[in-house]
Amino acid sequence: MEILVILVPLALMLGGAGLVAFLWSLRSGQYDDLDGAAWRAIADEEPPTEAPIKR
Repeated sequence: MEILVILVPLALMLGGAGLVAFLWSLRSGQYDDLDGAAWRAIADEEPPTEAPIKR
């Protein structure tokens, strides 16, 4: 039971740190454009590998 004196405050501190990190990420704009990253991952915007032949 003595270990609870250490584990309960440690769990509360880690939970508080996670909450602070989550709130910081909300305020810094991490979740503003959720669909944009998904579309950029599948977008086909690769430059051509060969230069076109000019005639």
